[in-house]
Amino acid sequence: MRLLSWNVNGIRAGEKKGFLNWLDKESPDILCLQETKCHPSQLGDNLLKPQGYKTFWSAAEKAGYSGVAVYTKKEPRIVENGIGVKEFDSEGRTLMLEYDTFVLFNIYFPNGGAGNKRVPFKMSFYDAFLKRVEKLKKAGKKIIICGDVNTAHTEIDLARPKENQKNTGFLPEEREWMTKFINHGYVDTFRHFQKDGGQYSWWDYKTGARARNVGWRIDYFFISENLLPQLKSGFILSDVMGSDHCPVGIAVSL
Repeated sequence: MRLLSWNVNGIRAGEKKGFLNWLDKESPDILCLQETKCHPSQLGDNLLKPQGYKTFWSAAEKAGYSGVAVYTKKEPRIVENGIGVKEFDSEGRTLMLEYDTFVLFNIYFPNGGAGNKRVPFKMSFYDAFLKRVEKLKKAGKKIIICGDVNTAHTEIDLARPKENQKNTGFLPEEREWMTKFINHGYVDTFRHFQKDGGQYSWWDYKTGARARNVGWRIDYFFISENLLPQLKSGFILSDVMGSDHCPVGIAVSL
């Protein structure tokens, strides 16, 4: 099974840039999107019902903001919108799909915001999510978590770590939470296979950073440790254009 995750920075803009052709060519079993920036009522059937897929959407109450979606060939048993906390769920950041053999979380984690003003909100979201997913893991579920985490974990996960130590996305408390999360029994799938730096998933549009590969690795697939024997690969599709992020993915036998 091949799963992909992509912060599309607006699915309607992505459609104009060839998103549906890309989806048809890649044909992942499951595709998780973040920052869709729309309500499904604003979309046509070409995005809502592409051939071979069922789609599920979570939209923010604020128009044109946040939002996540899942395109899946495999029918889930259960779909849940949010993590059960109103202040987070109103921003359309989470979809949980439970299948027969695993549970999938697609999440657009909060950004710390200009001047780091939203870092407390971000950290509260992190903790609420960990509490939610731990209940499932302790029940013996096999779990896949993907999305834009909005934090680079270690110095090799961004091109300029020294310059960003006081900026959200690389603050000590954000990185410490990532370490805590992994220590709870979750595997960073890309780092499981690739130990070297220089591979990123987001580049700043304004500075033309992508052409110079001055990027950040802030998009992830994590799996619970009980899925590790079934993990086949973890990768970044850095050549895919259409957003300031690129897709990331895993192959797993499920």
